[in-house]
Amino acid sequence: MSIWKDQAPPRRDPTLPAEPVTLRDTARAADFTPTTTAPPRAPAAVRSEAKESLIASDLTIEGKIEGTGHVRIAGKFKGDVNVQGDLTIETGAKLNGSVRANRVTVAGELEGNIEGATQVELLSSGAIIGDLKAGSLTVAAGARMRGQADFGWDEAKDGGAKGAEKTPGP
Repeated sequence: MSIWKDQAPPRRDPTLPAEPVTLRDTARAADFTPTTTAPPRAPAAVRSEAKESLIASDLTIEGKIEGTGHVRIAGKFKGDVNVQGDLTIETGAKLNGSVRANRVTVAGELEGNIEGATQVELLSSGAIIGDLKAGSLTVAAGARMRGQADFGWDEAKDGGAKGAEKTPGP
């Protein structure tokens, strides 16, 4: 028999759970509706929107551009551009080199050839010094070009004639 009262909480058996386990209320569980989350985003390579690279107006770069995506030149670039996307040459920009792109928009100056573009747009402030081959060509009033332009020809239908003229028969 002790004269004092034990102040420590009673010790529990470590094999027993700390808190009593209660069963779920089945009526509440039946009303549960799970939340849906948005599907994960596709990786950048799979997305349909191509990213755009910019050569800023205060840059001068010499080299070669190749790849997928859109390219916007606002400065000066010397070299070839070969992209699976669109190329835009801004007002005041200059590109010296050949171009292969899906769509080409020229508001600045291009000194070089455009090959295999589906669409070329030459804006009023734009100038091209070189040849171009494209599916379609749009030229705004005031635009300048020095060179040969082949557009609107479907080489598959023409048998590779590339704008051959018809000669009259005898």
